[in-house]
Amino acid sequence: MLRKSIREMNEAERTQNSLAVRVFRVTLKGAAVLGAVALFMGLILYTTTLVERYISESFNLARGASGVLQTEEDVVPISREVMAIYQSLTEEERASTGTEEYRKRFEDFWIDREDYWHIRSILGSFADSSTQIADIYLAMYDRESSAMVYIVDPDEDPETAMKPCDWDPVTRSEMERFLAWDGTGMLYSIENTVNYGWLCTCGTPVWDQNGEIAAFVLCDISLSVIWEGMKEFLVYYVIAMALLIPLIGFLVSRRMKQTVVEPINAIAKAAQKYVEDKRAGINAANHFAGLDIHTGNEVENLSLVMADMERDMAEIEVDLTRITAEKQRISTELELASRIQLAMLPHTFPPFPERSEFDIFASMDPAKEVGGDFYDFFLIDEDHLGLVMADVSGKGVPAALFMMASKIILQSVAMLGSSPGEILTKTNEAICSGNEEEMFVTVWMGILEISTGRLTAANAGHEYPVLKRPGRAFELYKDRHGLVLGGMEGTKYREYELQLEPGTKLFIYTDGVPEATNSREELFGIERMVAALNIEPDAEPKEILKTVRKEVNSFVKEAEQFDDLTMMCIEYKGPSAKNGR
Repeated sequence: MLRKSIREMNEAERTQNSLAVRVFRVTLKGAAVLGAVALFMGLILYTTTLVERYISESFNLARGASGVLQTEEDVVPISREVMAIYQSLTEEERASTGTEEYRKRFEDFWIDREDYWHIRSILGSFADSSTQIADIYLAMYDRESSAMVYIVDPDEDPETAMKPCDWDPVTRSEMERFLAWDGTGMLYSIENTVNYGWLCTCGTPVWDQNGEIAAFVLCDISLSVIWEGMKEFLVYYVIAMALLIPLIGFLVSRRMKQTVVEPINAIAKAAQKYVEDKRAGINAANHFAGLDIHTGNEVENLSLVMADMERDMAEIEVDLTRITAEKQRISTELELASRIQLAMLPHTFPPFPERSEFDIFASMDPAKEVGGDFYDFFLIDEDHLGLVMADVSGKGVPAALFMMASKIILQSVAMLGSSPGEILTKTNEAICSGNEEEMFVTVWMGILEISTGRLTAANAGHEYPVLKRPGRAFELYKDRHGLVLGGMEGTKYREYELQLEPGTKLFIYTDGVPEATNSREELFGIERMVAALNIEPDAEPKEILKTVRKEVNSFVKEAEQFDDLTMMCIEYKGPSAKNGR
């Protein structure tokens, strides 16, 4: 389906397809994509920063609690005792961890211990000092069972509080990470635990006098806290983007409208006005020069280029008007010259209706408005018919002028009663005497004695004639050639004679016939020409020429005609035709 032009669109369609609307859409889409990328990067940065801050805070809290414990309370004894009790349990007994029955078994161990309560109090005070951590407690890892065994947990919530000898399964990687810590960096592990989901555990070891790890002060951070922070960040970010993206789109599109859209629309309106004025015949020349565009970019350059184009177009129009008028004058003169040239050639058929001894027909189709070929036939006296077929070198007006001069000279000399050889010799002398352009003409000249059928002819570099005798086909007659007329002064031309019996036909032509060329650069050729003559060899001369022309047209088809195409055919019927009239 063809797209509508700007004139066919209504106002809504123009607005929908306007550059301003498209810029606004692109700006919104670009801002949305940029916002999404910024959100993604911001979430990553925010999450990374938040996790690092929580880890740092938890690690420092655990390290501070560890330092206080080592100063105020020896945690080694209770840690050793708890681990000894845990390791003495069977797997079946450990499986009931967290139950009332399990905890009641160890209640006498911790309920009256002062060091337990003192440690619990210290850890509780650290737990109350931070709102970010989920829990802070004293625990130890058991390599054999891959478990973290609780020693002291200050949690007051009976549902989540852990008692001594309670334990949670841990991954071996987390356990080895803590037990093999070399004291550099922060000690933490992020794991997806069975009981608490995603959890970040930070810790600091407590060493005994031999430098061995007796326990760990551990802080847990639930990653749900981080997720809550991320959701809060996401909500504020989305609200900010919802407000900023339309604002950015409005400001950018407004700026684009001022610096691009409005100037382009002004140029478009000026162009439309320019076309309207041209159609109305108004020759105004300030459609673009009057635009006040100062954007300092390519749009301003476009307006300047359009102004220059308008001035150049005005100058070109003046030149075109002058050239068109000149071409019209030349065309008129060429048309007149063509009519004059054709008027100089015999064009009324039959040319001698009172003479039945012969039938003659000729045609010329110039390649341009005027041509350089010509034919002629004229009665020198009551018993002699002059025949001429000629081809001037070159094309167009020069060839046409040379052709008319040559024709006049030939006919004038022939009317003096000379033979064909003498006619060509005298004509050559006349042409050579004033031939400064060094043009030449090929001529076949013949004089038919009507009463006897004797044809005397001479050939000045022209094509071979084609002869058809009664009861036979057309055949090429290779006569003796002389030099072209205008080629050299003092040239003599020899004659030859042919005896034409009643029913004999003679076909003479210019090289435009055999050299007619098709689109594949193939020539029509002598063989095709003779074959065309023999399609209807017994037809009248007029029909024979029509058949040849039809065959040439069928051969060249749409190809351009490069040379004049001139033909003449005469049939000698004999004196008996006159007597029997």
